[in-house]
Amino acid sequence: MSNLSRGRGGNRGGPPGGSRGGGGFGGGRGSPGTRGGYGGGPRGGGPGELIFRGPASVSSFKKLAFNPMRPHRPGYGTLGRQITLRANFFPVKLPKGPIYDYHVEITPSTDIKRIRARLFELLERSNQQGWKDLVPFTAHDSSERLVSFKRLPQPLDVQVQFYEEGEAGPNARSKTYTFAITHTGDLDVTQLTKYLSGSIESRDYDVQPLISAVNLVLQTHAARTGVRVGKNRYFFPSQERFDLALGVEAWKGFFTSARPVYKELMVNVGVCMTAFYKPGNLAEAIIEFNRTSNGAMLQRFTQKLKVTTSHLGYKQKKPIKKIMSTTARQTTFHCEEYKGKISVEDYFKRKYPSIKLKHAHDVPVVDISGPNSKFSIYVPAELCEIEPGQPFRGRLNEKETSNMIRFACNPPRVNADAIIDRGLPTLGFTPQTLGSPMRNFGMAVDNNMAVVPARELPPPRLSYKAGKPPNVSSGSWNILDVKFHVGGTIKSWWVLNIKDGQAVFSGPNDPALEGIWKGFGEKCRNSGMSLGSSPSILNQELIPPSRDPTRQQALDLIRQTIKRNISQKGKPTFILRICDVEEGVHTLHMLTDKVLRDRNKQDQYFSNVALKLNTKLGGINHMLDSESMKWWTKAKTMVVGMDVTHPGPGSIEGTPSIAAVVASADSSFVQFPASLRCQETKKEMITELAAMMIERLMFYSQKNRSLPDRVIVYRDGVSEGQFNTVLEEELPKMLDAFKRVPQTKPYRPSLTIIICGKRHHAKFWPTDSQFADRNGNTRPGTVVDRGVTAVFDFDFYLQAHAGLQGHVKATHYTVVYDENHLGADEVQQGTHTASYLYARATKAVSLVPAAYYADLACERGRCYLNDFLSTDDKVSSSVATGKGKGKGKVDKDEEKKRVFDAAKAAWGEGVHPDLRGSMFYI
Repeated sequence: MSNLSRGRGGNRGGPPGGSRGGGGFGGGRGSPGTRGGYGGGPRGGGPGELIFRGPASVSSFKKLAFNPMRPHRPGYGTLGRQITLRANFFPVKLPKGPIYDYHVEITPSTDIKRIRARLFELLERSNQQGWKDLVPFTAHDSSERLVSFKRLPQPLDVQVQFYEEGEAGPNARSKTYTFAITHTGDLDVTQLTKYLSGSIESRDYDVQPLISAVNLVLQTHAARTGVRVGKNRYFFPSQERFDLALGVEAWKGFFTSARPVYKELMVNVGVCMTAFYKPGNLAEAIIEFNRTSNGAMLQRFTQKLKVTTSHLGYKQKKPIKKIMSTTARQTTFHCEEYKGKISVEDYFKRKYPSIKLKHAHDVPVVDISGPNSKFSIYVPAELCEIEPGQPFRGRLNEKETSNMIRFACNPPRVNADAIIDRGLPTLGFTPQTLGSPMRNFGMAVDNNMAVVPARELPPPRLSYKAGKPPNVSSGSWNILDVKFHVGGTIKSWWVLNIKDGQAVFSGPNDPALEGIWKGFGEKCRNSGMSLGSSPSILNQELIPPSRDPTRQQALDLIRQTIKRNISQKGKPTFILRICDVEEGVHTLHMLTDKVLRDRNKQDQYFSNVALKLNTKLGGINHMLDSESMKWWTKAKTMVVGMDVTHPGPGSIEGTPSIAAVVASADSSFVQFPASLRCQETKKEMITELAAMMIERLMFYSQKNRSLPDRVIVYRDGVSEGQFNTVLEEELPKMLDAFKRVPQTKPYRPSLTIIICGKRHHAKFWPTDSQFADRNGNTRPGTVVDRGVTAVFDFDFYLQAHAGLQGHVKATHYTVVYDENHLGADEVQQGTHTASYLYARATKAVSLVPAAYYADLACERGRCYLNDFLSTDDKVSSSVATGKGKGKGKVDKDEEKKRVFDAAKAAWGEGVHPDLRGSMFYI
């Protein structure tokens, strides 16, 4: 147990020079020998007196002129029951002097990408006079930036001889690289302290250069002892591991990043997990995969996997360029040394007689040449070792993803223990593990979790057209025997029974099949929907996957069945691309194993599916009472959700990203039709936003005979570093849409933009069991806007939903633009109540529905480009590789453009016009 008995009594306030200034942490840290419990658990007493009070008010901010751009916090929320929570934030003791900032340039710079990290390791070990003694006072990013607590001499050039990690040291052939370390500026810590104190003169101070410098220092220990994956996430061989699949395992690691909050710089430490390759011999891995997965591993092992070879007499780490289709016996190349064509097997026999190949006949060779090499370098797979500590870059399949979630899903208390007992020591944050450069910078991390004030907001009241008013408990309610407010109309419908493999039903008259459609039809009628006729029953047997691996023939058979019946019977009122894009028909899917698994739960299953169907058909399932809707209805308001989804691992390079804009159609805030576009790959900002906003405004105008007076945008999917980019690129397009929307007089609604952040690592723990649910989680309606939120920005964490499994996570909302002068309570409670309006569930959701719907619409759009989102099938491979007779090396950018153009052509006009006014995507 780490540092549990610090018992820091006393007060952290006091005069300047005495401590951290007033309004910081009041009181002590609990009595000696105890640590506050999580959710009132038995971890050692109550939470102590450590309560982050925050500033008494934000009255000083009132001196700031109002600016809709990045508005300052208008105040703190007051609604709801006051509670206290622990948060995974730990105060950081800052350096007393300036931090010196330097730019690093390495020469020669040709082809150093692969060895850059190794070069920085060698830089740290350099014994060069005038540099060696300064190394313990420096931290770097293994790229271009270095910071130091001591001023470095200028000019400063450090020479390093490169040698591979497995070599004993440099030799006569070792290449020499020069590090030119140039001073770029001094980072003044006192400026950061003023900013943290809420000084209005510091409102526009850019804290990022200093925060990122502090992060370099904080993360040096983790970077040296662990493996960094992405930004701020570190994984360590000593931590827990779980088998995911053949050749792949899950590693548990820790996220760490400095965050500026009122009066403090905190470090946020969280638990995270990712997939890694299992170390071992490459040939053995290939044999095992081929034995169990029909060769699927060849795709998996080309995702930036690095292997170590030792046949040259020393260890050499190289990325695999390609796994060939031929063995060492079959693969030949021209060899100058042996004057002619030779097989890889014979070459190794002659060149390295002590090496005896066991799999020259049955395992392919690998090409480990560089990305720009003109010639291949073939090595037998059995001479390659998969390096430990390599993150898996491929796409996990459904089962592996499910396993990953299961391993990562831990109760709050388990996560707290992992952070305190293992995370802090592993990251080098405890007094016992504190080393250079943190100690030399005069920095330290307090090992006690911050305790912050929070509130529990009350749930809204819900209503249906008929039936007993639902009783909301823990963010959810039951809908048995209720009628929807507005029921959809079904004039005609089909049941398409697809047999893919073993038959579940004997035919169209099978009693089990008949029981499903009759039971579902009855549920729809009882819920208030108008259902005219009995359905047409269509059957389609598919060709087995062994004879149709791309499933292209299967899709063609389904397409022909649907088209044939439309021509004969007309369109039904209610797979994806065919109906959404080509035919304009609503679809609804039921999985037979779910609907037939438990007859006792069939009614509940039908209820859930009916929610989706009624929403697709323009109906309204439930509504909130007028008091709960007050914030939304006090002016004519259109609520907008925006998101962009990108092609994932395994997608063809150049595959477009999908952008979605959804918007409320009327004052019930239930129907959110969508505009969809495909755009440049990996581009986060929405390219055609102006046109998409005009579509949504026009639809609102058609439904209401007027345009909205207010537009409130919930923008999902952008990081904190992109907040200003939204204002620079997307805000002008929204304002342009207001000017261009057809209208007899100039139109300009008041606009608010709120960013929804889900990819943060802030977690909360109740300090008392009375504030906890049965799993030890915080309860639905929990909102935090003090203690761990921004100093000036208008932000808050809201957990509207119940944590059903694992450790519940709040959504981080930040108001980045506001012409409506919104207050803290109305935004927080308004967003909270809106979370109960999600149409396809009977529970509050974790993300405000407008943003949730935009995410669903993006995912629906991905289905239309399915051929481009996976390179495992023949269609994708032909598009991806562009191979053909007489083709030379295709320029990468041209190839990406060709793929993008092909995807755009496949997208066509997007969603069929007959569905564009509906929530077809839900």
